[in-house]
Amino acid sequence: MASVGKPMLFVPPLPPFPLPEKGVVVLGRSSSCHLRLHDVDTSRQHAEIACDTSGYVLRDLNSTNGSFVNGERVEKRRLEPGDRIQIGANLIVFCQLDSDIEAGGAFSEGDAKTVIVERPALGEAFQGDLAEIPPFAVIQILEMGRNTGVLKIDSDGAPGRLWFKRGDPIHAEAKDQIGFDAALALVHAKIGRFSFEPLADTPEATIQASVTQLLLEASRQIDEGLL
Repeated sequence: MASVGKPMLFVPPLPPFPLPEKGVVVLGRSSSCHLRLHDVDTSRQHAEIACDTSGYVLRDLNSTNGSFVNGERVEKRRLEPGDRIQIGANLIVFCQLDSDIEAGGAFSEGDAKTVIVERPALGEAFQGDLAEIPPFAVIQILEMGRNTGVLKIDSDGAPGRLWFKRGDPIHAEAKDQIGFDAALALVHAKIGRFSFEPLADTPEATIQASVTQLLLEASRQIDEGLL
């Protein structure tokens, strides 16, 4: 998977949000925002992303608590693949993905746009850098594509594998862990590479949780300082 292509925002457990080729996307707590963020530390119209052929620029809209990119408070910042945007309690990752991801559907009230991901043909694999596309983003892509196969994480922190069946996580192995705990460890991996290999067969299920439940638990662990 290349680091250039379709620009998207990832803010789990919301679905991935595709950015347009041109125009302005407003982020905030108001129902009128294109990407609505519900926590109380987010202003009604908190920030915007200006989109054009020259790139994508985040601008703070005089918000109460500020906008941050990679831990630095900013008024205006050009976004690069893998940038972490902090708005209120929300961690948003800017990614650029290959053209096998297509935006579809329409806005529903207060929700992010629905994204349809094409399933790669059996035998094709894709890969990338975790610094540019974090594990939770890859996992959401596989869920929405209803992919079956194995996601391999090559990381010093938590190398391992996570199997999917029609987009659902069913089994994981990481160091001395298996099942849900192993999947959580893989979600938290920060540095390394990932690759996904489509498969016809999958192992016996050891995970009885959806992608949303997995990502919510991972977020809870971060919020409570359990990592």
